[in-house]
Amino acid sequence: MRASSASLAKTASLTKLSCITLLLCVLISGCASGPPKKTENLCAVFSQKSGWQGAALKQQKKWGTPMFPALAIMKQESSFRSEAQPPRRYYLGFIPGPRPSSAYGYSQALKGTWKFYIKDTGEYWRKRNDFVDALDFINWYMSKTTAENGVAATDTYRQYLNYHEGWAGYRKGSYKKKQWLPAVARKVAKQADRYAAQYGECPKPKRGLFNWW
Repeated sequence: MRASSASLAKTASLTKLSCITLLLCVLISGCASGPPKKTENLCAVFSQKSGWQGAALKQQKKWGTPMFPALAIMKQESSFRSEAQPPRRYYLGFIPGPRPSSAYGYSQALKGTWKFYIKDTGEYWRKRNDFVDALDFINWYMSKTTAENGVAATDTYRQYLNYHEGWAGYRKGSYKKKQWLPAVARKVAKQADRYAAQYGECPKPKRGLFNWW
């Protein structure tokens, strides 16, 4: 017995819906994929994460500063992990306790600082676990550091000290009491310099319909 026109149309519709669902799943899995495996080389980062290079270039144009300091700070803070959080304390070795801070996402922004950023920019849709939003936050913070403490955006060493200690903490010299922190700041500065040197060898970003993450 031949299938009715209605049955054939229903089957075709379901097939089309399945294809669209499969495509969306692939796209979503791409958005939610893990961090890049090679983070020391900027070209490797961009080749592993489609869309990040274009996003970084847009941020560079928006803020008028090189992308490298912000990316180096992000690497130090989260290793480019979208859901990064400080490790929990455990009592008796197995009872989970609170986390030491509310830092979260690519930028490891504290909840209170993130709220200040949202209020200051008016961009309430921003999320800490979104790469573009986190990069925007870091650049915003760096621009505030320039305004508050006169530190150039290209001075990655002092920018990182401000990022870690806060503007008031930096002015008070709180980092001087943490012998390990200047060494970390120098590490971040060297990473920014490496990223800048490497970038000349990176292929130009490809433009595509789904190249936004």
